[in-house]
Amino acid sequence: MPPRISRFAGRVPALFALLSLMATTISDTALAQPAVAEGAGVFTIADGSLSLEAPAGWQRVQPKTGIVETEFSIPSEGTTPDGTPLAAGRMTVMGAGGSVEANIDRWCGQFTQPGGGSTKDASATKTLKIGGRDVTLVDITGTYQDSPGGPFAGGTTIQRPGYRMLAAIVEGPDGNYFLKFYGPAATVEKHADGFRKMVEGMVPAN
Repeated sequence: MPPRISRFAGRVPALFALLSLMATTISDTALAQPAVAEGAGVFTIADGSLSLEAPAGWQRVQPKTGIVETEFSIPSEGTTPDGTPLAAGRMTVMGAGGSVEANIDRWCGQFTQPGGGSTKDASATKTLKIGGRDVTLVDITGTYQDSPGGPFAGGTTIQRPGYRMLAAIVEGPDGNYFLKFYGPAATVEKHADGFRKMVEGMVPAN
């Protein structure tokens, strides 16, 4: 007697094709769904104990150096005299040692003044209480001695005239955290209010 062939057997290839199509459709649908997460600009400092939100339009990027915990690229504003777009601004977030005054002195030392005057005398500082922490705001302008590899990496220093830095030093029991936003003065001026609102909006993380 010849072996019986189930009518179902002939349908197996078609069934597998249907299952494959369904899996592909489900996968594509899942990929199309937006990720459920906080705003892309939300980040934390101080071991996750404080939360801030960067302004809209600031792009979170991979930090250029290992000592930087979080980094944002800020849209440029304006052009150079020859029409070249100005460089984008950069904001870095990191923890580091040293007193508030020592770090302000170090940052001022990274700038020179066109007339040869004192950068510290030309800078401005203000201390506020935000999110239960003492926060010192710093505003410095001049020719910035940029070290792309980081302040402790050595290497070539690039002179960048007409630059400005806005910074915030957040004090804490386990050390200080630094938020530094710098770039061409026109770019920093355009986004200065956004930086200040970000810092002043710092709150304890849930």
